[in-house]
Amino acid sequence: MDDQKNVAALKAAVERRAFIRPIARHRLSDGTLDVKGNLELWNRAMEDFEKTPLWPDGTPGWDDRDLLQGEPYLVYVPAPAGHEDAPTILVAHGGGFTWRTGCEGPNVAWYFHCAGYHTAILSYRLLPYDRHAAIADMQRAIRLLRSGAFGPGNQVIAMGFSAGGMLGGNCAVYGDDGQVGAADAVDRLPSRLDACVVGYGAMSSVSFPGPFMADPNEPDLFGVNAADRFYLATEKHVTPAAPPFFIWQTLSDDGRHGLCLAKALQDAGVPYELHIFEGGVHGLAMADGENDLEADIPHIHHWGQLCLEWLALHGLGAEG
Repeated sequence: MDDQKNVAALKAAVERRAFIRPIARHRLSDGTLDVKGNLELWNRAMEDFEKTPLWPDGTPGWDDRDLLQGEPYLVYVPAPAGHEDAPTILVAHGGGFTWRTGCEGPNVAWYFHCAGYHTAILSYRLLPYDRHAAIADMQRAIRLLRSGAFGPGNQVIAMGFSAGGMLGGNCAVYGDDGQVGAADAVDRLPSRLDACVVGYGAMSSVSFPGPFMADPNEPDLFGVNAADRFYLATEKHVTPAAPPFFIWQTLSDDGRHGLCLAKALQDAGVPYELHIFEGGVHGLAMADGENDLEADIPHIHHWGQLCLEWLALHGLGAEG
């Protein structure tokens, strides 16, 4: 695998804003989301990258329900020279488990690559596959990164936004030590994370009424029934074994999402840092203007530097 190809491809894609889709183009003339157009944009922008399928022999449970989204894969981007022992940040885009918000994937990966980290962009399954399929994709990606196939694989950090933040939270509390006796050697490796970074993830639909983005007509986002909604509520499954969390969001996301997760972490004695910014709106990514909202908010852009400082505090700095 030519990892340097992905460095050059990522730099070029960010410079030409290949993954940015202005919010005015998110909907069709009838008001519905242009999911097909979004996925086609993502697929075109990914053509120059070398991709690693999560399951080379075929994704378990994959069928022809939606071939446009493609089987799940990773795009691995190695750290700059001199940072070979740095941790790997696994970046998961948002999009309501319906589409791929590119500014929350490649653009974020580029920021942290430039800060000295290995990064890996995750393309996970979307609806009509359920959220459990997406969790399986991220867990498999963590195991792959642990395998050493891309580098040392010593430390793995999940960093997700919106739906990707929800996904990262699930994987943080449901990490395991590997499947003993699994036929696939990768499945025998642990899916535990060293840290989890959650950007404006709507974490729960059970801790308080009327959560952000809740739609009773689209239950798959939070679960198909009461038991499923409880299982997918990250804050209900935090234990002292959970990794440290860095949580950031805006008031427009409903600050209770960050607060209820922080309370659960505090109760379990798990280290965390929480930032709820008063300005801004959902979907800012790096809040540097390179997002679908064209929003450049320097105060909120600070989350990136705050996160870098926090990672270093936990021995996860880019110096390795």
